[in-house]
Amino acid sequence: MQIYEYDKNIPFNLNKERFDDHVLFSFDAVYEPDVPEAKRVLVHYYEAKNPWMNLIFLHGIGNGHVRYLMWFGQYFAKQGINVYFLIHPYHLERGKPDWEGGEPFFHQSPAHCIVRFHQAIKDVRRTMDLIESSPESAKLPTSLMGFSFGGMIATMVLALDKRLNAGVLAFTGGDWRWINWYSPYLGPVRDGYEKYSNEWGCKDEELCVKLRCKSRAQIAQLKDIDDIFALTPSCFHYDPLSYAKFINQPVLMFQGIFDKVIPAQSYAGVYELLPNGKKIIIPSGHKSSYVFRRIIGYSCVRFFQENINMKTFEVTDKADEFDGA
Repeated sequence: MQIYEYDKNIPFNLNKERFDDHVLFSFDAVYEPDVPEAKRVLVHYYEAKNPWMNLIFLHGIGNGHVRYLMWFGQYFAKQGINVYFLIHPYHLERGKPDWEGGEPFFHQSPAHCIVRFHQAIKDVRRTMDLIESSPESAKLPTSLMGFSFGGMIATMVLALDKRLNAGVLAFTGGDWRWINWYSPYLGPVRDGYEKYSNEWGCKDEELCVKLRCKSRAQIAQLKDIDDIFALTPSCFHYDPLSYAKFINQPVLMFQGIFDKVIPAQSYAGVYELLPNGKKIIIPSGHKSSYVFRRIIGYSCVRFFQENINMKTFEVTDKADEFDGA
């Protein structure tokens, strides 16, 4: 069994808790997490009236922005889209109370990261299983959208799971060379390289480039998705770059022209490998992209309408309305 596979016969043990504008689903994870808080997967479900599609939404790393991004759950539900807003492992109630969110994902060891990244992948695929378990939801097409770290997970899931009809990759990218050594949020990982190195002996950017150069040149020629796991060093096994060429679904990518968190080379690496990609440039940085949330939401709905063979649903927003919710 490959690391991205799991036993679909494991029972969900599903619980539901209703709030004013959505329902919180919780169900058992199909893996043993680092901390007991992550044993239950949490999905905030925003139900549309007369829905025409489902959307699994993935937030970025860190707890601080998750509540802001839940605006998209409300927005898309108003556009006739059922939204499954998934909380990643090791975030909010799925992490330790003193964590800032996602700490186990910050590590200099590929062997460590492969396991944790693929735990997040399994959560998404398990959410797809949950959608299919509902006769009404199963009738509708399902797409996937991810912001930042969530976009990295989305890239890999779109390549691995063809039940998904389309994808949106927002303010995200791949190629760990650029992210690990240039993103301001990866300081803990760079400290780990300097202090401890890893199983591949990587300790600085120069050695990183040397170790990765051969496999980096081979990515575009890969024939099968399982060929990824023969690449060395093993950081390619959880690098969105390795998976991009295997995404045959239509994909919309958003790039922030002033984004420093995701370097331009990281965006380009993934986008250039997408067989069926479209890009929209947003005049923002990484976090400031939230200012343009209405434009992003509007563009996503139009993209889904154009690429999913369902009835046209009138978008209730205007593209130039990006003020408060």
